[in-house]
Amino acid sequence: MAATASSYSITMRLYTAPDHSVVGAVATTIATNGGVVTAIDVTESRHDRLVVDVTCSAADAAHSQELVAAVDEVEGVTVHKVSDRTFLLHLGGKISVESKVPLRTRDDLSMAYTPGVGRVSMAIHDNPEDVRKLTIKGNSVAVVTDGSAVLGLGNIGPGAAMPVMEGKAALFKRFADIDAWPICLASQDTDEIVKAVEMIAPGFGGINLEDIAAPRCFEIEARLRESLDIPVFHDDQHGTAIVVLAALTNALRCVEKQLAEVRIVVSGAGAAGTAIVTLLLAAGAKDVVVVDRFGALSADDESLSPAHRDLAAATNPRRAAGSLQDVLAGADVFIGVSAPGILKADWLPTMAEKPVVFALANPDPEIDPAEADKHAAVVASGRSDYPNQINNVLAFPGVFRGLLDAGASEVTVDMLLRAAQAIADTVKPEELHPAFIIPSVFHPDVTKRVASAISGREA
Repeated sequence: MAATASSYSITMRLYTAPDHSVVGAVATTIATNGGVVTAIDVTESRHDRLVVDVTCSAADAAHSQELVAAVDEVEGVTVHKVSDRTFLLHLGGKISVESKVPLRTRDDLSMAYTPGVGRVSMAIHDNPEDVRKLTIKGNSVAVVTDGSAVLGLGNIGPGAAMPVMEGKAALFKRFADIDAWPICLASQDTDEIVKAVEMIAPGFGGINLEDIAAPRCFEIEARLRESLDIPVFHDDQHGTAIVVLAALTNALRCVEKQLAEVRIVVSGAGAAGTAIVTLLLAAGAKDVVVVDRFGALSADDESLSPAHRDLAAATNPRRAAGSLQDVLAGADVFIGVSAPGILKADWLPTMAEKPVVFALANPDPEIDPAEADKHAAVVASGRSDYPNQINNVLAFPGVFRGLLDAGASEVTVDMLLRAAQAIADTVKPEELHPAFIIPSVFHPDVTKRVASAISGREA
């Protein structure tokens, strides 16, 4: 069976015969059918029946339904109700607003609100730079999307993007104590998005663009960086690039190769692929070939779009041509930010000795990491159920913490390079291993190190 995951965790409420051996039969049935039991609670015991809550994880939604059907076939068992724990977690949303000051008396109200608040407003009017100190602006980020490229789900719109943006805001708070707001815009028009963000910018210390499709995201980011005096960061581009560079830095240490000397193939020429390539080149990579669904991008191909033409001009110095399989031969590194299942296991032996494979498509990678591990020296993915998870949470909280602490007005390439190095260096030499090239998102020092690298201040 495929690996189970907590994101497909269910709780079944069962009515069973008054025989506790039935509980064991249920657990055995779930295990036999590929599920993993994580909790069993007898919530009610009567002379005529037991009420049992069984929590288990499955490989996917279809598998969870199979587990329910199998349990319902156990003699003496009736499945009364099934709860999807992921949906339960999202009921009512995942974030809220809380007051940082007490509001218990008239005295409290007179300072926090009228009439006292008017004095603070006039102080900001007289000294606009004080807005960061006297309001939440100095610790706030807008998480902005148009819903056009949500996770691996595609163009599902602003409403469906809301749970993802809420999750992003929750991560900002958990890992960097930053107050972030989901801003889901009901437009996919570049001019309208730029104007909307410009209009809300006075209330925020930074803008995190999220899940906006390429090539629109490139223009939106460029125009906002030009017009705003606060940093604008497209996490799908630059957050991904930072973590990929950090992981690759340590992967190459494991295989004793140098970035400037390896041949790299990047599958995917969208927002993430473009940013990864740009940062790899800035870090010193010399031989990078980008492949889209039509094959290798080359500067001598006049049919390319403007965005792909720029990308091709900066890459593929050997003018390699052909499919992914063709250009993969002899390559040291594969980085995938494209589509599931496009990398075949029998292609990997054609790569250079001790190849590195980063299969990062989400939720389903370019190749099953377990299959890639049979041929590659180092394997990473975007999944949490395999070693070496490439996760943007390693980057964006610390990046914005550093930007806000420094009162920065922009994000520079040098900042991104320093952030990647900070993440890579969090893995101590004695910890470095092909199955451990990147720290956990819960490592206590990651956010502090990245923030320090961005702001230039001591952690």
